[in-house]
Amino acid sequence: GSAAANYVPDIAKILKDEKVSATVRSGAAEALGNLGSAAANYVPDILNFLKDEKVSATVRYRAAVALGNLGSAAANYVPDIAKILKDEKVDAYVRYRAAVALGNLGSAAANYVPDILKILKDEKVDTNVRYGAAEALGNLGSAVANYVPDILNFLKDEKVFAYVRYRAAVALGKIKQLKLEEVVIIMNYIYEPDQGIFTPERGEFEFWRFWSYFLSGGNDEVKRLLTWLGKPQTKTIPEKLNHDEGKKTLEVFLKAWEPSKELNRLKEDLAEQISIVAENKKVHWQWQDISLLQSHYNNLKTPYPNKAFAVQSQITNLEGWQWFFKARNTILIHAAFWLILIFAYPKFPQVQAIFFWNPWVRRILGVGYIGFLLTWFPPFRRKLFEPFKPSLLADAGLDNFNDQSYFPESQVKVPTSGDIQPITKALPSIQGQIILEGDSGLGKSMFLRHLLQNSQRIVVYLPAQKCNKGVIEAIQDKLHGQAQDAGFLKNLIYSGAIDICIDGLNEVTAETRAKICQFVESYFRGNIIMTTQPLEWTPPSTAKTYYLQPLEQQQIQEFLISRQPRLPKDAKVQGDDYAKACTNYLTEVFNNQQAKEELNAAQRTLSNPMDLTVVALMLSQGKYPNLFRLQEQQYNLMAAEYLQEWKQEFPLKKFSAAIYQMRLEDKQALPADEFYQVAMSLSDEKYKMVVSRQWQDEKGEAKKEWYFRHDKIMDFFLVQNFLGETDAAEGLLVDRMGDPRFRGVYFLLATLLDIHAAKELREELIQYAADTKDNTVSNTFVQLLRTR
Repeated sequence: GSAAANYVPDIAKILKDEKVSATVRSGAAEALGNLGSAAANYVPDILNFLKDEKVSATVRYRAAVALGNLGSAAANYVPDIAKILKDEKVDAYVRYRAAVALGNLGSAAANYVPDILKILKDEKVDTNVRYGAAEALGNLGSAVANYVPDILNFLKDEKVFAYVRYRAAVALGKIKQLKLEEVVIIMNYIYEPDQGIFTPERGEFEFWRFWSYFLSGGNDEVKRLLTWLGKPQTKTIPEKLNHDEGKKTLEVFLKAWEPSKELNRLKEDLAEQISIVAENKKVHWQWQDISLLQSHYNNLKTPYPNKAFAVQSQITNLEGWQWFFKARNTILIHAAFWLILIFAYPKFPQVQAIFFWNPWVRRILGVGYIGFLLTWFPPFRRKLFEPFKPSLLADAGLDNFNDQSYFPESQVKVPTSGDIQPITKALPSIQGQIILEGDSGLGKSMFLRHLLQNSQRIVVYLPAQKCNKGVIEAIQDKLHGQAQDAGFLKNLIYSGAIDICIDGLNEVTAETRAKICQFVESYFRGNIIMTTQPLEWTPPSTAKTYYLQPLEQQQIQEFLISRQPRLPKDAKVQGDDYAKACTNYLTEVFNNQQAKEELNAAQRTLSNPMDLTVVALMLSQGKYPNLFRLQEQQYNLMAAEYLQEWKQEFPLKKFSAAIYQMRLEDKQALPADEFYQVAMSLSDEKYKMVVSRQWQDEKGEAKKEWYFRHDKIMDFFLVQNFLGETDAAEGLLVDRMGDPRFRGVYFLLATLLDIHAAKELREELIQYAADTKDNTVSNTFVQLLRTR
């Protein structure tokens, strides 16, 4: 813009310098074209480059683009540009851009419309040049209006490349407001009845882009015709279809029938749409419509008897079911009343409470069918839950989730076949009842959030611990206000109106798991997905278990490389250096010369996406990750910066004690009032050990809370309470052995405890497993300790 105007001479100098790369000079030409009046004095120079045969085609075509963009400043040079267009010796792409430039110069190029049209129709001319000619004609607008019949005839030539015919059709939509008869011709030659308008540059069939050119300038008849014809045939009915819309639509179809008689490709689809409108249940045909319906029946009965039958059945209904039409006003008024209510529903709690969540009002005033529609008609079901959507998803923390950070190459073992498939392929959505089982850190919760982020359905996310009173009760707690009809909610769940995610079955008591299992088996028609770490339990008989797999060696490298966009912007190691650091690190870690136990332990740690994320952070900071003390290493880096920033030691003991109490009380948010400085350091972009969530309370005041990004991070602070030689620490080692909330702590203890203390704890865990027949913790503890 104007800030660069003073540098136009320098840009022009670059354009003229033959020693400069053609790519750079072409960019200079384009820049001058974008600088408007500031570059007007250089139009002759730009034109000279367009005309110079010695200049690279790249520079010449950019010069043509620039002239087209310079408007009135280039108007006097239209004859020169037209000469380039007509010169068969000139590069085809340069001629194409010359044509487009003429189209952009408006009335100044009007006298050259016949020449441009001639090039469009010339079979010997290169396809790209003809395409540019078509585009230019469209941009010249009313100056081309007298040549519309020529372009229509051009469309009929099916020997012409579809790419050019498509652009010619688009041009027609820009030139003038087309009559219905003209649009019918275009439709016949430009679209496939089953697939829509062909758009060659995208390599696919697409109606909508072509459609918009005509709707923007077409009359009401054209708009109505295009609303029905040319779409991919999914039988999608416009939402506003009613008696008036249906009648106007059939009137347009009747008018289009005559000009389409000889257009076989269009006529069959037109007949299909006539039958669809005629038999549509949203349209309540009236006595005065019989004549219109009869005309369509007469047109269809010979060539398309099957389509004519749909029209004839409506005529019969009008003659034989008079009572229905007499009662239609009452039915319409009743339906309209409830429609108004359901559209007002999201904004008015009184409407929610009185009409929809009150069982007596819903049944009596709804005359039975309203409750049925609300339960089984998807759009209405979505309206019912719309006011509660933020609450239903609140615990998922989607405001802090970036879908690009999800690694979609994780794999699962499919229960029926035993095949190993990418999880996004095996579980593209929540269908049926699913258990997703995998070790801590493999990405179960991340996958749930990925599903929630991309789901078009209504979904509720429930941490398993919130289901201690029952799943129905947990969902009911999220339906705030007056939506307290538990029976209606049960019907909605049974009908599949709401999908359910329950995360972390391993973190709750056996009693809570039993309540969840009972719910799942009772609502076997519902779409429910549950996640858990391996544990000893009896899963619901109606659910299928998918086993989330650790990452394989190739996936490990792909995962590390994929983390780069999510690393801190000031990371010491970035770009190719980061990729090399990942490769060198993995080569060293997977060295086959080391002991088998150590190699297996490294593989086990690196196959975990959560631990790999910490590895990526360490490598980006130029550190060498210690696979057996990753969380401790991350903490030490953070604690060093804490000391530097706040001029005091990190309060590890006090903070860990507070986290322990928080876990005992099943609280999720950190005690930020007491540990504000800690929360700020933990949430630093480098470490991202905690994430924040912001919202406004009922009074409109801003609120903010911090949460651990993953249980493994929380476990690191929890384990500090178990370390040391105090009686309290030793007591905790035994007291929390059966508490599922502390399983991750015991896995860390296998690495962090003194070796002798770790062996003693191993024996106690084995004894506990023998007594309780639950060896989920002891098995993993033994494997981790064996590495030491």
